[in-house]
Parts: sequence; structure tokens; C-alpha cells
Amino acid sequence: MDWDKLRIFHAVADKGSLTHAGEVLHLSQSAVSRQIRALEESLDVTLFHRHARGLILTEQGELLFEATQAMAKRLDAAAARIRDSEDEVFGELRVTTTMGFGTLWLAPRLARLYDKFPALKIDLMLEERVLDLPMREADVAIRMKEPSQADLIRRRLMNIRMRLYATPDYLARNGTPKTMADLSQHRLICQHPGTPQVAAGARLVQEIMAHDIPSTLHVNNYFGVQQGVINHLGIGVLPDYTTEENPHLVRVLEDIESGEVPVFLAYPEELRHSKRVAAFRDFVTEEISTFRRSHGS
Repeated sequence: MDWDKLRIFHAVADKGSLTHAGEVLHLSQSAVSRQIRALEESLDVTLFHRHARGLILTEQGELLFEATQAMAKRLDAAAARIRDSEDEVFGELRVTTTMGFGTLWLAPRLARLYDKFPALKIDLMLEERVLDLPMREADVAIRMKEPSQADLIRRRLMNIRMRLYATPDYLARNGTPKTMADLSQHRLICQHPGTPQVAAGARLVQEIMAHDIPSTLHVNNYFGVQQGVINHLGIGVLPDYTTEENPHLVRVLEDIESGEVPVFLAYPEELRHSKRVAAFRDFVTEEISTFRRSHGS
């Protein structure tokens, strides 16, 4: 197959439009259309259904698009490795982690990484979904469990626990619970047990909810839970690392906490020699060491 035609096909399939693909490729719409027709003729298939609102891939088109997507990701990986042969750390680094860890622990520390490597461009993707690192959906991941995918280099960074926190103002107005049963007199702020989250946190919430909690605030990430807590809405289930930025929070029921949750950093084997990945890995490792020392762990 003609590589140039495949490149044009990939752009059309990605944009869903001959016009938009032409803008990306700096080609006229008619030139793009000719190349697609030529590719369809060479394969003796129809790759797109044409309609007034744009183009939709046929079943055969979907198969070819899957192949060109894989090719594009491999080419991106090769380009990244080539760029990383330079001594200077620069360019884009795609990092994925959870909303809670990304907003509450990682993002506040990134200034120190940029100070050291000002030409670095970080694309921080915060979501609970586990992105596919071998397929290059991201370059580096920080996850709250050991990655199960093969061909990944992984490093255990630290362990965290989910604990109960409230503000002094909230406790002054509503009292401080002494037992789990006392939580029935308070509003609980937490992630919904059905929300994608670490299993240890979900189990702790389920244990607390067994005590007939009359009022709750459910949020789908720990950043939202933290906002509810610091605005005095109730007692929140939060990862222990959140107290670093909010030292005024008071731990409630100090004997109640989740099991240990391991935090892993992972990246594809093919990025083993990437200077950008190495710079980020070393930065996170150093920040973890500082965090441990400041918390006596």
C-alpha cells in the first residue's frame, strides 16, 4: 500500500471530513478526495460512507483505521526516542494519573520540574480510566495499584491510606465523633462506593455507611471531596497526602483508616532511554523522598 495514501486516509478518518483533513495536510479537498478514491480502488473496497454531515468509516475502513492508528503511535514513539537522543530535556511528555493525586499532590509540585527543565511540555491527563501505555495513550502513568500490562517498567513510589478529616470550625459546631457510631450524627463527604476508585477507599466508605449516615455528599473525585471538607460541609474520606497542603485539617477517629494503597509509576519499555521520562521519574522520586521525610515515614 502507498504510505502517502495511508497518511491521507488516516487524517480523513481522524477528522471525519475531507475539508478538515485537507487543512491539516495542507492539501486541497479535491486532492484529498482523489487520493482516497485511488486507495479504495487499489484495495477494491469502500472505506467511507458519504453523507451531508461528513464521512463515516465502513467496516473495512474501521479495520484500516485501527492499523493506521497503531502505525501512528509507533511512529510517535520512534520520534520521541529520536528527539531524546539530544542532551537537553525538552518536548512533550504525556502523564496520566487520577484526578485526586494529580490535582492534590502532583500539580502543586510541578513548578520545581519546570524550573529545572523549562523547555518541557507536560500534557497532564487526569482520569480514573487506566490508559494503555504500550499503545502510547500516555508516556508515563502514576497509578494507585500495580499495573497489570506487560512490557512496562514500574516502580513502587509509596503507600497511602484513606482517613477521615474535618475542619476545626466544623467540629466546633457539630462536635467531634469518638466512635464509628457517632458518625451517624454527621454528614459524610466521600466518593460514591460505585465510583471508579481504589478498592481500599471504597471498602472504608462501605464500612462507614453501615452506621446509618443521615446526610452525605458524594463527589466523583477526591479534589471535590477535599473542597467539601475545607468548606466545613462535613467529615471527609481523603487520602493522607492531602493534609500537606491543608495542615489545618483535623484527623477524626485516628484508629479508622483504609488498608495500604500502593502508588506505582510506570512507563513503556520502549521509553527506557527517554530523557524526558527519566527527568520526570527522578523528579517524582525525589519529591516522594521529601514527602516521606516531612511526614516521618
